[in-house]
Amino acid sequence: QVQLVESGGGLVQAGGSLRLSCAASGRTFSTYAMGWFRQAPGKERDFVAALTWSAGSTYYADSVKGRFTISRDNAKNTVYLQMNSLKPEDTAVYYCATRNSRSGSSRTAVAYDYWGQGTQVTVSS
Repeated sequence: QVQLVESGGGLVQAGGSLRLSCAASGRTFSTYAMGWFRQAPGKERDFVAALTWSAGSTYYADSVKGRFTISRDNAKNTVYLQMNSLKPEDTAVYYCATRNSRSGSSRTAVAYDYWGQGTQVTVSS
């Protein structure tokens, strides 16, 4: 089992920045990748960014490329999502997730095994 705890969400004006954190505990040695997804009210959960734990390869949704940066701290088993130039359309609950298997795409929610509880990000115009 892996436990994930997100933090760092909040209310910010358009153009502002936030940094989300996701601390992992438990059986983290099997982690292949960690990702961030978001879900706005009435919408599906969408991919935001992902990072492979050993190689450090990163992947981004087109909608956040150039504005968001995913990174990790191996010693702390923590992954971060730095969000800059935020827009009202970035408003959502943000979830982090981990996956152990290499099969499938890190851009799809079904590939992930464990999920955090989510943190709300609200961007006002």
